[in-house]
Amino acid sequence: MPMTMTQKILADHAGLASVEAGQLIEAKVDLVLGNDVTAPVAIKEFEKIGVAEVFDRRRIALVPDHFAPNKDIKSAEQCKIMREFARKQGIEHYFEIGRMGIEHALLPEQGLVLPGELVVGADSHTCTYGAVGAFSTGVGSTDMAAAMAAGTAWFKVPQAIRFVLHGTLEGWATGKDLILSIIGEIGVDGALYRSMEFVGPGLAALSMEERFTVANMAIEAGAKNGIFAVDERTRAWAASVSSRHYREYAADSDAEYERTIVVDLNRIKPQIAFPHLPSNVRPAADAEKTPIDQVVIGSCTNGRIEDLRAAAFVLKGRSVAEGVRCIVIPATQQVYRQALREGLVDTFIEAGAAVSTPTCGPCLGGHMGILAAGERAVATTNRNFVGRMGHPGSEVYLASPATAAACAVAGCIVDPGEIVAAPPRGYFETHL
Repeated sequence: MPMTMTQKILADHAGLASVEAGQLIEAKVDLVLGNDVTAPVAIKEFEKIGVAEVFDRRRIALVPDHFAPNKDIKSAEQCKIMREFARKQGIEHYFEIGRMGIEHALLPEQGLVLPGELVVGADSHTCTYGAVGAFSTGVGSTDMAAAMAAGTAWFKVPQAIRFVLHGTLEGWATGKDLILSIIGEIGVDGALYRSMEFVGPGLAALSMEERFTVANMAIEAGAKNGIFAVDERTRAWAASVSSRHYREYAADSDAEYERTIVVDLNRIKPQIAFPHLPSNVRPAADAEKTPIDQVVIGSCTNGRIEDLRAAAFVLKGRSVAEGVRCIVIPATQQVYRQALREGLVDTFIEAGAAVSTPTCGPCLGGHMGILAAGERAVATTNRNFVGRMGHPGSEVYLASPATAAACAVAGCIVDPGEIVAAPPRGYFETHL
């Protein structure tokens, strides 16, 4: 039976010759992830199961990142539950302050996720790892507990939508603008419980970091997962982070897709997602110059080194507009140190921005950038629902790091090209 990439990974991990859309299966997991919001609940459920030990202490990752560094007593207690469980169980991959990072940037950076693997995490943006050709998806805390105990999870095999990429992103267009354009086209439920499979000759034009951004926001279209075909970029990335063996999976040429969407990358422009849905998208150049109060550059979507390089390029020699708060959050300690070495942190501070230790904080309205009533923020995060970053009367606009930095300089919604011309394509992958 012909299968998609996702179906092949699920079939292999379930020990089956083939699977089909809609089929219920039990599959082995390669990694189980939890954070300081979801893991404490899972740990309590795990203890109810009655097993003494987790299925494999090397295949569980616990990352307190949402309200860490601890913002209050309750968040401190959440982290304490995780810390004590990790010590008791001998969990190898426990990342706290000093070693921590935003989970979906940290795990790939540490080589904990590779092509062909099956990863579940008690966080909806676990779908990020599809960038490397893995099947990864978010689950509930109870499912996380069961996976920690048994090393397996139940899945309903999803149908798939194929996105065939052609051309090359130009100017200030980025992976963030690509996924915002797609969500704007198909809607927030346009891929509901589907696998979003990205293939085509245009794939080579996307850096690994852009692929992480695209896969990260698959959930914003309602998808079960997003997944990229494995290519030379993927293999080079995998070799740079791990020496572990992995298996590649490719869709059969006659695999069945619910539909195929052809995407011309050359037509993608910098986008802004207006309140209060990621699908409420329009080109930044066509948007009204709406005044803003805050800019947040970071998150599991856009807090990697290429993102910070792009933001610094826009901010270099310029200043954050009076009355605007600009917060920059490197996604991991490694990214932070690289940004220090490259002088990016100096650029941010000289421009009038604040630079934070890695945290999810403001993305979910946790801390480090809460909005008051009536305030507007441009953020490189992934969601802009009502009250997402604070007061229900506040507004969040989603954008790429370059666009967000340009808005910080202008003090309003603006296309980054109005502030500075874009450098050549690929500049931020290697430029120091």
